[in-house]
Amino acid sequence: MNGVEHTARADESDSRAGTVGELDGIGDPRRALGGFLRARRGRVTPERVGLAGGRRRRVHGLRREELAQLAGISVDYYVRLEQGRATQPSPEVLAALAGALGLDTAERAHLATLAGARHAPAPRARVSRPLRRILDAMTGLPAFATNHRLDVVAWNPLGAELVGGVGDPARRDPNNARYIFLDPAARDVHPDWEARAAEVVGQLRVSAGRYPDDAELTALVTELSARSAEFRRIWATGEVVMCAAGRKRLRHPVAGLLTLDYETLHVPAAPGEPGLVVHVFSAEETGREAEALHRLAQACDGTAGTAR
Repeated sequence: MNGVEHTARADESDSRAGTVGELDGIGDPRRALGGFLRARRGRVTPERVGLAGGRRRRVHGLRREELAQLAGISVDYYVRLEQGRATQPSPEVLAALAGALGLDTAERAHLATLAGARHAPAPRARVSRPLRRILDAMTGLPAFATNHRLDVVAWNPLGAELVGGVGDPARRDPNNARYIFLDPAARDVHPDWEARAAEVVGQLRVSAGRYPDDAELTALVTELSARSAEFRRIWATGEVVMCAAGRKRLRHPVAGLLTLDYETLHVPAAPGEPGLVVHVFSAEETGREAEALHRLAQACDGTAGTAR
């Protein structure tokens, strides 16, 4: 069997393996790099890069030798990258692979993180008193803070109420990932559930790449992969998401369906220690959403914000 035939057989084996192998890299940076490359390779159609497709192809996306050729590297070296046998590829190789795969800025950064030799220790989510005061002072704006595991570690009353009652453990899990994938109520709160689910997976993937030694994060991803087929499906796509800004739709049982603007603010968990993200929602000053938020804020008045 020649090298190309062997690679094609291996590609077909990867395709049949499904999502199980895509979780193998959790906690192992070398295997995580290979899993990410494999997942992204599966998302690039041959037609997109000027190659012939056809119904007879057994591989989803590009074959290994096709991607290697597009990136200008040897097939053997690329196979070793996917298998975790080659480490610390050069910036030139990473740039070539990113270009061939059509990676965006966030995905390129994640690829570079996975390929790096050194990884930072997981930050500790310590909520400062000034941050708590800031959240409580934002009485008219829903806001909450999360750590790199997507635990909601601080909130104001309006923010807690808007996202399903995160301030009350009896109403919902304080971890956004468990809530999205394991609590059916999340689909009512988030009418665009598929987009929110992809966002959650993408953020966890980024954290897993940055902090491969975080046992709690590894346990969370393992738990979700065991309990949710949808989590496994989305994880297998190689989704990567950085917290940003935009618009989201949320449904509240009293306020109804709201389309709100949101911003994400990165703040240190301690001096010199990154790790917390504050999510703030707002609406135009005039309009139904602003009125609905105002009424909801009045209903929440007197409920103290808190942190775990």
